[in-house]
Amino acid sequence: MGGYVYIMASKPNGVLYTGVTSDLARRVYEHREGLIEGFTKRYGCKTLVYSEFHDDIRGAIQREKTIKHWSRAWKVRLFIGSNPDWNDLYDQLA
Repeated sequence: MGGYVYIMASKPNGVLYTGVTSDLARRVYEHREGLIEGFTKRYGCKTLVYSEFHDDIRGAIQREKTIKHWSRAWKVRLFIGSNPDWNDLYDQLA
């Protein structure tokens, strides 16, 4: 089973959250609607700014752990090339 690593933001240049899931659309919906208590609800991280798919969920989990140890600047550089305006990518998940 595959998985996704994703980054949510509160606003452009705002708070970032890195997560991992096997169902990206469902998980982002939960963040957007504030259905799960925790960091993203507390800081208003509702905008999907980046995601990457891994064929194996274990690879996605390892990648998430790696990204979480990166500096903020490295995280921003990861997605800024493909999403320089910090657009919400949720509608592209169809």
